Amino acid sequence: MLCPSCQKDIAPGSRFCYNCGAKQPDAPGAATPPVIAVPKRLMRSSRDKKIAGVCAGLADYFDLDPTLVRVVWLLAIFFAGTGFLVYLILWIVLPVAPPTLPISVPGTPAQV
Repeated sequence: MLCPSCQKDIAPGSRFCYNCGAKQPDAPGAATPPVIAVPKRLMRSSRDKKIAGVCAGLADYFDLDPTLVRVVWLLAIFFAGTGFLVYLILWIVLPVAPPTLPISVPGTPAQV
């Protein structure tokens, strides 16, 4: 196996080059720990809420913009009339999501 940095021969499966110290790319077929997917849970948002966090929680669950969900909810209240009742039921039934650390958005400066 050749080191991509210094082009010296190193032992197969090495994680670092013992000549130049460069980290080696992972070998194909290397044993990696399995990734366990955590199932999504429908919860009220504790970070991005205007009244009770129902719309922001629905937006997090369906990977949508919270503003879009709020606008659709207002339309459901004004035109269908049942949106307010459903909102109240979800407010009572849905648990509040635990507060988490601030999420860094790509393209914005990191918060310290």
